[in-house]
Amino acid sequence: MVKTIGTSDLNYDKLMETVKEIPILQSAVSIINWDMETKMPPKGITLRSKQLALLSGIGHKMITNSKIGNLLNKIETHPDFVTFDTIRRRNVYLIRKNYNEQTKLPENLVVETERQRAITIDVWKKAKTLNNFSLFKPELEKLVELKKRAAEILMDVKGVHKPYDALIDIFEPGVTSAILSNVFNNLKRGLIPILHKCLSSSKQPDVSILRCKIPIGIQRRISLLLAKFLEYDVTSEKAGGRIDETEHPFTTGYYDDVRITTHYYEDNFTSALFSTLHEVGHALYEQNLSPKWIYQPIGESCSLGFHEFQSRLVENIIGRSTEFWTYFYPTLREMTKDNFSHVKLNDFVHAVNMVQPSKIRVAADEVTYCLHIIIRFEIEQDLIAGRIEVEELPEIWNRKYEEYLGVKIENNSEGVMQDTHWASAIYGYFPTYALGNIYSGQILSILEKEVPLWRVQISEGNFQHIKQWLIKNVHQYGNLYDPQDLLKKITGEGINIHPYLNYLETKYSQLYDY
Repeated sequence: MVKTIGTSDLNYDKLMETVKEIPILQSAVSIINWDMETKMPPKGITLRSKQLALLSGIGHKMITNSKIGNLLNKIETHPDFVTFDTIRRRNVYLIRKNYNEQTKLPENLVVETERQRAITIDVWKKAKTLNNFSLFKPELEKLVELKKRAAEILMDVKGVHKPYDALIDIFEPGVTSAILSNVFNNLKRGLIPILHKCLSSSKQPDVSILRCKIPIGIQRRISLLLAKFLEYDVTSEKAGGRIDETEHPFTTGYYDDVRITTHYYEDNFTSALFSTLHEVGHALYEQNLSPKWIYQPIGESCSLGFHEFQSRLVENIIGRSTEFWTYFYPTLREMTKDNFSHVKLNDFVHAVNMVQPSKIRVAADEVTYCLHIIIRFEIEQDLIAGRIEVEELPEIWNRKYEEYLGVKIENNSEGVMQDTHWASAIYGYFPTYALGNIYSGQILSILEKEVPLWRVQISEGNFQHIKQWLIKNVHQYGNLYDPQDLLKKITGEGINIHPYLNYLETKYSQLYDY
């Protein structure tokens, strides 16, 4: 018997064809943003802000097209909707969620936010170079007000009680500031004892071995080798990636064109080395999503927390492990001539895992990193709630850094202006970095059971087994599940800080001999 195609099926096909162009436009915007950070001449910022504003307006019109709303209504009210499989129901849910949210946002607010974002990023770069927060402040104030307006509008449609929760939901659906406050308070209590034991240990690493000057050209070659090890292709005729240079490393792109950036310092080669590992972790997630779901809502990544889990897994759990350096250290020695000929492997590994409170988030060690995030989370909450003003940010930032990490901020470039996120209109994102660390501990405990020889394989230069495990257990699901549901599917539980704390305790008790 030939199965006839029902009205609900036809409407679903029309819906998917209609929304297909949205990720295509968004991928084009991501490359324009990449160009703004890498290749665009300084004079181009005024035109670029207008280009991005125009494209954001076009994108908003596409997302809020009444045709999408009509098709959603027809599908959801049709008797056959209950027969839809999990994939189609999830696509409809994600499209409905996005449609409801975006139709609540005035187009002029979306366009103005994008225009102001481009201007604020440009001013942030100049202000950071000049260490001039007063130059940055007025543009940041405009951007914060725009984001607060959007957050207040999105509260009702997202079903949350605080404007900040509406922003968190953009990056980590289903997670609220109340959940994060509880998790982060417990995490902080668990990290402090590990930090104190590392700092009080008599076995401290010699980090002077990392201060040797490595020419930028050699560092670029190291980045290429790291990409090759991780199977991130940037050199072949079928390459889907690039490695470029920016002030603040990031990853952007979609499926077959996913680009990363890094920043090279001649007298700090590990900065680019670990940022390259981190960003390739992001790129691998995007490039290994199921190709059968391209252009569909379920064909996107699950959340930024899951993105950060993979970047932290690659950067830290793998990239700072003894096993990885057993494989890669001979190559580093050869490429850098005499710089490390006198340095033993274990001493090098201890040095790149040094625990020391610092001022800069991206340079932070595994034990103190989440404290940097907790500071930003607390400031963002108060900023979006209107409890503090932009002009107060430097003083609050400096005070929290002294209280939480015991470091004194000397200037705003190494303080409140060190990150690009606030200039880029990204509020509610910072918590996902800490969530990524927590997820990495939980998921590592499962990976170790299912791929028990992964450390041996890494020491032999073989990343393939871990990559395939990630594709099977994370990448293939795309956005089929909300992050907490995917976490439970993989680990059998919700957010749990203890596996991550256990990972840190095991690793650093060995390194610091406590």
